[in-house]
Amino acid sequence: MSMQVGPSAEGEDAVMSAINTTPLVDVMLVLLIIFLITIPVVTTSIPVVLPKERVEVRESKPENIIISVDKDSKVFWFESRIDSVDTLVEKLKKVATMKPQPEVQVRGDMAARYEGVGKVLLACQRAGIVKVAFITEPPALN
Repeated sequence: MSMQVGPSAEGEDAVMSAINTTPLVDVMLVLLIIFLITIPVVTTSIPVVLPKERVEVRESKPENIIISVDKDSKVFWFESRIDSVDTLVEKLKKVATMKPQPEVQVRGDMAARYEGVGKVLLACQRAGIVKVAFITEPPALN
């Protein structure tokens, strides 16, 4: 067995037909690691100002149920006050059996605590109400 150490028979100027992909793979792995590290930092920034009003024209049908929550978190079924969540659930269960099921529209005061509106949503869920809408005022036109 012999080993050739000198110049090859083809010469040093021969064209190499194979592509070396090792540097390309190294660069792609580095980019992948950079993106994996930076994307979670970009997507989870704590300061939140999400809600934007959207003007959507909705028909107010007479069968729709309007539940209001005032600034003191008192709940009203149309104009009559509801004292407990259980009473609201019982009223909503009667409505939930109607075909087609009416939409429950929640009118929450801007100064109301979230707890009052949360109780209404909990009651809707417990009663089996499928359609719940929030009534807002359209943004002021400038």
